Amino acid sequence: MNLKSLTDRAQQTINIDQNLRTRLLWMLLLRVILYTLLLGISFIFQGDQFDVIVLPSNLLVLLLFSIYLITIFFAFFLLIFLGNLRKFGFIQILLDTFFVTALVFFSGSSNSIFTSVYFFPIIAGGLILPKRGGLLAAAASSLQYGFLLALEIYGFYPDYVLEFIFFAPRSTAVIINHFAIHGLTYFLAAALSTVFGIRLKTTEDALNVSIKKFDHLTTLYKQIFDNITTGIVTIDNHHIITSANNAIETITGRTAITMIGEELSSLFPHLDLSRPNLRLTTNFTKTDGKKIRIGYAHIVIESTVETVSPEESPQKIITLRDISDIEKLEKQVRQTEKLAAIGMMSASIAHDFRNPLAAISGSAQLLANDFTAGDSGNNTNYKLTNIILRESTRLIDTIGDFLKFSRPEHADRTWFSLQHCLDEVLQVCRADPTWPPTCEIRVTIEKTLDIWADEKLLFTAFIHLIQNGLAFCPKGEEQITITAYEIETDAGEEAVEISISDNGPGIPKNEREEQIFEPFFTSRADGTGLGLAIVQQTIGAHQGSIRVEDAETGGALFILTLPLPSQPE
Repeated sequence: MNLKSLTDRAQQTINIDQNLRTRLLWMLLLRVILYTLLLGISFIFQGDQFDVIVLPSNLLVLLLFSIYLITIFFAFFLLIFLGNLRKFGFIQILLDTFFVTALVFFSGSSNSIFTSVYFFPIIAGGLILPKRGGLLAAAASSLQYGFLLALEIYGFYPDYVLEFIFFAPRSTAVIINHFAIHGLTYFLAAALSTVFGIRLKTTEDALNVSIKKFDHLTTLYKQIFDNITTGIVTIDNHHIITSANNAIETITGRTAITMIGEELSSLFPHLDLSRPNLRLTTNFTKTDGKKIRIGYAHIVIESTVETVSPEESPQKIITLRDISDIEKLEKQVRQTEKLAAIGMMSASIAHDFRNPLAAISGSAQLLANDFTAGDSGNNTNYKLTNIILRESTRLIDTIGDFLKFSRPEHADRTWFSLQHCLDEVLQVCRADPTWPPTCEIRVTIEKTLDIWADEKLLFTAFIHLIQNGLAFCPKGEEQITITAYEIETDAGEEAVEISISDNGPGIPKNEREEQIFEPFFTSRADGTGLGLAIVQQTIGAHQGSIRVEDAETGGALFILTLPLPSQPE
């Protein structure tokens, strides 16, 4: 037998004992009430005008006091008694028959008006202790009543009874007939009470089993409701929250108990329950200020019971789930598909466009050398040739960006001087004919600061960041600031933090780290939307990170964090 079976059996035994204890306490209470009423009636009917046998006042008080005292004692004893309650019940039933016998004897024996009180212990025994309790009470009542009849034959009865009746001698046949009628009546009452007692016990057992199964199902459903990862909220017809599970706490940051009784719109202001129950999504701000995406659905609980009030209407169940990670995965899938398409397209572009563009650019360069800007006849041809040359160069650069992004190079890291790398980057930037002479570049880097990275890839990333910042600087007042320091991360690892900022208008918060690093996203008329995507790809290849903040000059501040090896290689 397993532990669960033993536990269930012990719990069932405890429940049965508790029910039996409660019934016995009720029987003791009813005993006090019954004898109080009976003896109270005896006291009222005292007097010559009533032709009934009543107990004398002193005997009536003594009997009532004895019943009270014994009942109170057994009641307190029952509350602390841990033994066999059925034996205790049999003792109480027999004790009740003795009380009835005493009451009948002192009120006239066979002429007593209280002989019907024997039915109290008989019925109580049949109901409280089925099968045996009623029969025991019937047997005890019959024997004790027969004993009273025997005492009456031999003249044993209270003297004051003669004031009311005269005991004439009775034949044995009459006594036996009198005993048989009462005994048969008592056993018949015992049989009926036993039948009802058994039916009652069977019904109670079935009810206990049903309650146990119901409690088990309730516990199971509650566990499922609380442990399911999907948030569940129920509302009434006034959109007041009536219940919420534990998953809601993870989604919203609020405990489920604090939501009950609040209006749905106060917690989820953007839920639209009027729309068809398709895949609905909305934005949600948690209690800690974090913004997430929520997917939700709703369903009406159709009631199968007729409502009592017309105002009652079916409730709704609303399921909610944080789909921020799912949407990120979907975005990554779309990004992967896009990159695959870019890879195929870039291969075709490299094969079909690069060589013709090189030929066009070379031819335009030769034509530009033949034409001079000072010759009025060739001035127009010179300008047109420069346009061809400029646009060809731009197309070649765009194709190069496509190839770099769709086919990222492996980061071959070595130690090199960051100052030397940036000097070469700035030298190349200033050599560009479109570089404004008014641009001021401020560099704050220790000359001895070395970095562990792929110099070629970082060279390209720095150029993209500087050119991107320059494109948004105000004309004639361009400022680019570059700083680099060696830091220690939260994990206790060494890293180099490189900051590149400008004095432009900055980047809106809704575009930071979400849109600006997406391929083909650009707000520049001449941009390809691949520069920052290449930068993020390069930093990711170095297991680093990049984030965007507001610069002190009001523009955009790009912060690159590149880890350093624990031991120089």
